[in-house]
Parts: sequence; structure tokens; C-alpha cells
Amino acid sequence: MDKQAQITLLLEGTYPYVRGGVSSWVHQIIQGMPEFSFAVIFIGSCPEDYGKMLYEFPDNVVHFECHYLQASWQMKPPARVAENKEAYAKSRKLHDLFQVPKAKLPNKLVADVLSSLGEKKGITHENFLYSRCSWDNISRAYERYSQDPSFLNYFWTVRSMHAPLFMLTEVARTVPLTPVIHSISTGYAGLLGAMIKNRSPNSYYLLSEHGIYSKERKIDLAQASWISDGELAHAEGVIMENGFLRDMWIRFFEVLSQLTYQATDKIFSLYEGNQLRQINDGADFSKTAVIANGISLERYKDALSKRPPGIPMVIGLIGRVVPIKDIKTFIRTIHRVRDDIPEIEGWIIGPEEEDPEYASECHQLTETLGLKDTVKFLGFQNVPEILPKLGLMALTSISEAQPLVILEAYAAGVPCVCTDVGSCREMVEGGQEPGDRELGPSGAIVNMADPESAARECVRLLGNSELWHQQQQAAIQRVKQFYTEEKMFQRYRDLYRDSLAIAEEAQEWPA
Repeated sequence: MDKQAQITLLLEGTYPYVRGGVSSWVHQIIQGMPEFSFAVIFIGSCPEDYGKMLYEFPDNVVHFECHYLQASWQMKPPARVAENKEAYAKSRKLHDLFQVPKAKLPNKLVADVLSSLGEKKGITHENFLYSRCSWDNISRAYERYSQDPSFLNYFWTVRSMHAPLFMLTEVARTVPLTPVIHSISTGYAGLLGAMIKNRSPNSYYLLSEHGIYSKERKIDLAQASWISDGELAHAEGVIMENGFLRDMWIRFFEVLSQLTYQATDKIFSLYEGNQLRQINDGADFSKTAVIANGISLERYKDALSKRPPGIPMVIGLIGRVVPIKDIKTFIRTIHRVRDDIPEIEGWIIGPEEEDPEYASECHQLTETLGLKDTVKFLGFQNVPEILPKLGLMALTSISEAQPLVILEAYAAGVPCVCTDVGSCREMVEGGQEPGDRELGPSGAIVNMADPESAARECVRLLGNSELWHQQQQAAIQRVKQFYTEEKMFQRYRDLYRDSLAIAEEAQEWPA
């Protein structure tokens, strides 16, 4: 390790410490393109939230760094600090623009503010904590914009919000520069990419969003109990959807997305719906494109050949046991399916460590509904080995992008019942590419949080062998024709080559 990399991957809360989903995709990309060398920069919340690394780096990962946001919230001792009034004036001007949704952010102003963060002659973390200018900026913003009556709540929210930015500036200042920067989300990772790009303008900055980061944070924040919604939430007869501080956090992550979109050279999504969402959130249309996920059909060849002749009365859900997967709706779905198919089993296949409280609630719900012998929590499993044992795969998520588990199920000959989120509908009913819709459905689409309709579709498919086999063939043909690893690799291989050529033409990089 520690050779000069060509591409820096910026990863927040995923690879190599979290299994599945985006992490699988990242590992797939690195492993599938050994001709490129990668630096991996991981950003996490705190070390306690992650265990050991769950992926072994391929030989073409030549540099690795790990940084935790929690470290940035440790208070520094009070100190007398110098002030740069011009830097604070520019910061104030930029923050005023942040208050205007979809406002165009002047590139020079953004660059000046990013350059000043962490600099002795700009705004250091100590300066932000203890200077008069910082106090004046926060007080002014509170009087002008806050709808929360508590200045203390506002003050500490601003401090918590901004502290990680100083940690990121330090990372951006010290990370080895590479010709290509590739972030797999907006958020903190995307902002770090913007900071590195600001330091190294000739680097070519790519963004590949699987889900839409700002949308997913909005879902998380809507359920967050650590945010006070304040007393004004129902004031003066106006019922606000969220309290001011909750909306402030949501706006913060929207701004991080906006800054990322503005700094990138190319922006990719997995399907057209997310591309339109990126554009609506401030991405320049001319930078955007769609590259769909793809999987290795070879890896699932045995899974297909090992399928039993009949249809197993087993419905599987492959995913982490977390609220966004809505595991409780899956359990309630199995409860209703059992009324028509008494021998049915529901298998929950995925880790439970990420949200132990929610996992405990799911176990409790299973017991309450009398499903102890029907619903099984299997933890992490080898997916190709377990897929032949499923008759259907169910996905009850409230948010997804383009789930790899659907493609994996298709490759193993398993139709899917999915909620109408992300690109699930086009994956099940066919997309815009010629010939896709003609294949017919490869499962069924149901509403979110609707166990009645999910159960109805499961019973309809499991109870009709002819229909099930038609949909199985549609699933196999769909993944073969439109979602192969080879197609995805070729798009990213071309992209990396073109990006490296542009960056290397602009300047000479260390070999």
C-alpha cells in the first residue's frame, strides 16, 4: 500500500466497514478494474459504530485513510484568537445565499470560503469557537432567520453542524492528490471532494449517487429523537411539518449536495428518476448521466442450476434490519400470507447490528403475531447459496435506488415483490430500453407500508405455477440483457480513462 493512486474514492459510512449495497458495488468496481489504482478514504461517525473491515482490499487499493466525524465535536480549550473580518464577511454572504433554496452559489465565493476554512489567516476551528466575529455571525443569523425561541438550541446546533467541516478541511489538505476524485455520495464525502477539488483544480471530480443522499438524510432526520422541534412548531395557528432546527439540519444536507453538484465535473445516477431529482436539487443537466448497476451472471450460475423443480414456499428479504427497509411490513406481510398458505416461511437475511433497538422491535413483533416458527432471522448469509431456497424475494423498503438484491434474485431465477421506490418499478415491469417491457413483469409492485397488497401479490404468484414460471423467465432474461456487470464495467472503464486523460493533459501527476 501507499503508492501513488490514480483515483481517490470518497466513501461515507460504507465500504469497507459495512456489508452489502453500496459497499458491494464499490468492491465490485475496484476488483473488476485491476488496471486502475485506487486510494480509499472512509468517513464514519465514530469507531464504535463499526467493527473490523468486512472486505479485503484488492491489490489495486494502494492507499487507505479512515476519519471519524465524532472527533470533530471534541471541544478545544478556550483561547484568544486572531480574526479575519474579510473571511467572516464572505462566510456570512454565503450563508445568506444558503437560506435561498436553489440560489446559484458564485463559484469564486464558494472557493474563497472553502479555502479560508482551517487556515490561520482564514477561519480556524478555534477561531470559529471563540472569536467575536463568529459570535456576531451566529447571533445575526439567529435574529434574522431562526424560528426557534431558544438561542442556546440554535447556538449548539450551529456548532455541531459546522465542526466536521474543519476536520474535512484537514483531510483535504493532507490527502495525497490524484488525477481523479470519485465520491459515491454527496454529504460529507461529497463536500470533501469539493474541498480537494478546490485544492487541486486540475483533478477530475466524479460523483456516483446510488440513493439521493439529501433525501435519505431527510428520512433519517424525520425520525431523529435527538432534535428538539421547539415550541414554535404549532405557533400562531400555523402547523409546521418539522420544527425549525430539524428543518435546519435538512437544509444543511441539501446545501452539502448543492456544493457537491457544483464542484463535480460529471454526475451519475442509477436511473432516470434519480437523475431528475439531482437536477431539481441543483445539478447542472449537462453534467448528468445514468449508469445502471450490473452483476456477475457467472456468480449466480450455480444458484440457478441448483433450484428445486417446484416452487419453495419461502419468501426472503435480503437486507439490513433497519427502519428504512421496513422489516415490520415484511413480518406483517408473512402474517397475512400464512392465512392462505399455512406452510409459508419468511426469512429475514441480513445483519441486525446497525440498529439493535429496531431489530429487537422486529423480534418482538414476530412473537406478538405468533410467527416464531414462521419468520426466521438468519443474519448475514452467502447470497448465491440461499437464493435457490426462495420462492419469492420481497423488498418492503421505504427508500431505495436500484437494489442489487433484485438483480441477484433475478440471476438466480427468483421473481420479486417490491415496493414502488427507486427504480424498482422499471426493474420489475421493464424500463425504457428497447425490448425490456416486452419481456413482461418479473414480479409485482406494491405500495409502501401496505402488507395487505404485498401479501395478496405473494399469494397470487406462489399459488399459480404457470404465472410464476413466466415471471421467472422474464427475470432471468431481464438481468441478462440489461443489467450485466460487463456493461457497467465498460461504462466506468471508459469514464475513468477519459477522466484520467483530461486530468493528465492539464498537469503532470506523480507516477
